[in-house]
Amino acid sequence: MYENNFPNKRFRITLGFLKQFVSKDDRILDLGTINPFSDILKKEGYKVTNTEGEDLDLDTTIVKKDDFDVITAFQIFEHMVVPFNVLNDIKATKLIASVPLKLWFSSAYKSKTDKWDRHYHEFEDWQFNWLLEKSGWEVKKSIQFTSPVKKIGFRPILRLFTPRFYLVYAERIKR
Repeated sequence: MYENNFPNKRFRITLGFLKQFVSKDDRILDLGTINPFSDILKKEGYKVTNTEGEDLDLDTTIVKKDDFDVITAFQIFEHMVVPFNVLNDIKATKLIASVPLKLWFSSAYKSKTDKWDRHYHEFEDWQFNWLLEKSGWEVKKSIQFTSPVKKIGFRPILRLFTPRFYLVYAERIKR
């Protein structure tokens, strides 16, 4: 599975987590354009549709459709100014999402070359749970995991044992 520079550990953990809750008959809408992980899901036999790059802070039309059973959102909500709006508007009944955890030893990510590749939010687990609850979701299972990097230094050592990612499975609360 992706033997180059892609984050193999994150993909492996996310795929194993997803398999617990999503069947290959479920129709998945993956928030975000086609990416290496949505390609992995398709190769695994899942029915995945990706969003087209629309600004989900301003246009939530795609998630209001009844065409999908599951919404996946891997590393997308941290880039949004108001993730509440899209979470609140989702019609699907299942959500699997991951977000970066706020690290005490590292500030929020901001690309030096891409003005759109920035983290508006990095979450503590309770903050993301509260966001989900306020937008009509109940977290059924969650995990945290590390993201080691192949670098030398104080922060890379801390990344060996400090969780960097938070992954949740949530179900829509009946409204």
